[in-house]
Amino acid sequence: MTVVETPQTRCRAAIVRCDITPPVGCYHRMWGAAMHDRSTGVHKPLLATLLWLEPVDGDATQALLIVALDHCLLDTADIADLQSGAATAAGIALSQVVVTFSHTHAAGFLSRSRCESPGGELIAPYLSDLRVKISSLAVTIRKHAQPATILYATGRCRLASHRDFFDAQRQRFVCGHNPDGPADDTVLVGKIVAERGEPLATLVNYACHPTTLAWENTLISPDYVGALRETIEQVIPAPCLFLQGASGDLGPRQGFVGNAEAADANGRELAFAALSALQSLPPPGTHFAYSGPVVSGATLGTWRHEVVCKAARQLHECWRLDRLEIPLAYRPELPTKSATEAELARWREEEKKAIAKGDAELARDAHARVERIVRQLWKLSELPQGRFPLHVQLARLGDSLWVFVPGEHYQLLQKALRERFPQLPLVIATIAGGWQPGYIPVADAYGRGIYQEEIAVVARGSLEQIVGAIGDALDRML
Repeated sequence: MTVVETPQTRCRAAIVRCDITPPVGCYHRMWGAAMHDRSTGVHKPLLATLLWLEPVDGDATQALLIVALDHCLLDTADIADLQSGAATAAGIALSQVVVTFSHTHAAGFLSRSRCESPGGELIAPYLSDLRVKISSLAVTIRKHAQPATILYATGRCRLASHRDFFDAQRQRFVCGHNPDGPADDTVLVGKIVAERGEPLATLVNYACHPTTLAWENTLISPDYVGALRETIEQVIPAPCLFLQGASGDLGPRQGFVGNAEAADANGRELAFAALSALQSLPPPGTHFAYSGPVVSGATLGTWRHEVVCKAARQLHECWRLDRLEIPLAYRPELPTKSATEAELARWREEEKKAIAKGDAELARDAHARVERIVRQLWKLSELPQGRFPLHVQLARLGDSLWVFVPGEHYQLLQKALRERFPQLPLVIATIAGGWQPGYIPVADAYGRGIYQEEIAVVARGSLEQIVGAIGDALDRML
């Protein structure tokens, strides 16, 4: 081999950002074990980052608008409202807008189903304001689009660990650091460089649940994603966009704490790995080529960055968007709404008994069960009848493939697809377009008492079905 190619996309791009931090005192409880309802302060601001990508000819009908939000999840109707507002404001089709979530668990559970809870009165006004902010950014972003090149590289980071841990003493699975489990350490990065040479943005695609901060934390926070962005932006003066990978079975080694510094440390760990990969990128429109020997004390082989040929440049401009619907079967043992409501009533009674006895620990555990069942009811109420239609957005952008998929998938999704397409950088963004149908575990996780499987609504084998369908669709795109 005498030439080393760097995967690239030639396009027109723009990026804009705004602060979307909820007001202090807004409903914040995300964890069943939490003892608070309202937030008490802000660790770092929550951000909305919009990235506009379109082909080099400026055809807006082929543009892709990514709306990346520092939230765990939102109601399906509110996601659709944000998507619709952004599409109308930008003057593009609804299918061209993808709403993604960093999935921080410290942003607060801003579901309209919590409007009657303490601090819940602030949820509806906040969501209305959020729609206005996103639409305002979408109006302006097209005007900022300019010729650019995206360069891709891959790094490695050990922040994420497998989180299906078997507690041998208690003979049960818990959701936490499993040092013996497999964990995908892939960090896919991108650097968007303007035609004049200045950086427009960076991209970090990594799979790890932002669950550093848990029930003891009362601060609004983007979790590790905040320090990740800040650290990268100190080195590369351009907005950093984070896309959450397939992290259903992945979380930080150090997590479930109330200490914000731990979240910052996790963010810096990922940032340093991403920066290492970003620093390896060559100038846009070049490849690294062997230029011949030079006789010195030894005969040296020299390599140089050279401008790519016209054919390669045309490949960098390839552009195709596609959508895929994958019908997923529900698990046959999925509990009914009435059975779930009966279970909810039972645990509410257990919580009352524990409070009456003055047993704070038992009351906390019972309330956690109540919270879990309330969320199951919320999830069941939003599920379509028949089968779940999983809508996947696919893109072939130059030398890269992009996949946007709803739900929380186990890491198999990204590992299997990257093994199938090793020659191209593959951007995998989950919880994109929505959180439903929730967790999608691997087939052999079913029936073992693992939390993600216990609350999953789709049948065993759904993840493997998704991997196959997306892989076949990407093959057709290529």
